[in-house]
Amino acid sequence: MKAIPIGISNFEELRNNNYYFVDKTNMIQEFLERKSKVTLITRPRRFGKTLNMSMMASFFDVTKDSKYIFENTEIMNSDYINEMNRYPTIFISFANAKRDRESIITTIKKQILSEWAKYEYVFKKLNKYDQKEHDYIESNLMDFHSNNLNGINDALSFLMERLYAYYNKQVMVFIDEYDTPFVEAHVNDCYEELRGGLSGLLHNSLKTSDCLKYALLTGIQRVAKENIFSDLNNLDVNSVLDTAYSEYFGFNTDEVNQLLNTYGLTLNDDVKSMYDGYKIGSIDIYNPWSILNYAQKKELIPYWINTSANTMIKENIKNADLDYKDQYEDLIKNGYLDTQVNTQTSFYEVKSTPNLWGLFVNAGYLTIDKAIDITDSFYRIRIPNEEVNREFRNLTEYYLSLNEGQLNRLLRFLIQKQPNEFIKVRTS
Repeated sequence: MKAIPIGISNFEELRNNNYYFVDKTNMIQEFLERKSKVTLITRPRRFGKTLNMSMMASFFDVTKDSKYIFENTEIMNSDYINEMNRYPTIFISFANAKRDRESIITTIKKQILSEWAKYEYVFKKLNKYDQKEHDYIESNLMDFHSNNLNGINDALSFLMERLYAYYNKQVMVFIDEYDTPFVEAHVNDCYEELRGGLSGLLHNSLKTSDCLKYALLTGIQRVAKENIFSDLNNLDVNSVLDTAYSEYFGFNTDEVNQLLNTYGLTLNDDVKSMYDGYKIGSIDIYNPWSILNYAQKKELIPYWINTSANTMIKENIKNADLDYKDQYEDLIKNGYLDTQVNTQTSFYEVKSTPNLWGLFVNAGYLTIDKAIDITDSFYRIRIPNEEVNREFRNLTEYYLSLNEGQLNRLLRFLIQKQPNEFIKVRTS
């Protein structure tokens, strides 16, 4: 029996080590057929973004021979197999650009340096002007003591230029969790110091130019105001509301049913109640992280704990207006809410109630149940399942200024009809 790939985010590792595999390779075909210069896909964390990005990079990377790892996959039956291993490819992930300022900066620089090291041979035989630019960028990338992002705006665009000059082919660029440094910088009170360097790095590498074939970015949300995507007239943004790419992140019902049957489990109402309930585009989706953990441990308990998103949401609840607070109470009371939702602008950039609900949806805490008035961005949102509902208890404790675990104890004593214990906890 194949091992369950919990925590495996490298496509080659998954395919080379006989892990259970859910085939999402048709995403490559959709990506090539859409021909968007720059694509942004926003999904909650632990929904398979990094694994899919690794898959994309492995397929296109001119330095690899990927036929073996794509053997017997759906993409091999398409007309696009001739695109395999044809392009110089840059793949970086900012998923670990977290915690304090120093850690965020170090992670960004090391990710870029790993790509510079991979293609070190393209920097040979530079003219004196290119050599000077190379040395300047390299010195700033290797400076881990300055605690800033100065001097690396062109670190990716310069590498793209050299790759294009060496291979005479345009470059594929894949940037996973591109928004994590923005979010973490905001949470850790260093946003103003880092946003300029981050924006410059991404903006300069994503300009439409002869060096770029296609770029694909993933993240939780779109960073709209930081000038990253200016000059890109055909930016293709795909949120959880869109049908494009909707089937490639998370597991659909058939995929879950087959996976659970493989490991001697059944997709019953209890499993659906705990892990089902997301809607991406028009497709019902299960959280893949939770399903994989359930298949391995066979315990019907919550597995999806999104610390970063939880911290971000709590931080933003502090700045919410009275309109949001009234709506939050309606959501908790009814299990759903009819309201305006904006998934295209982050709350920390524009503090509005529709943007905050958009953050809840993008982060996976809520899902769109149905569209009421698309032109006015008016939707019914709801808590997707019991697993997330339990996470909402932590948020509600924070919202009500209760101590950690206090709400769970209150609910337990209420269900057990122990009024005296209920009063003790409430007044403690």
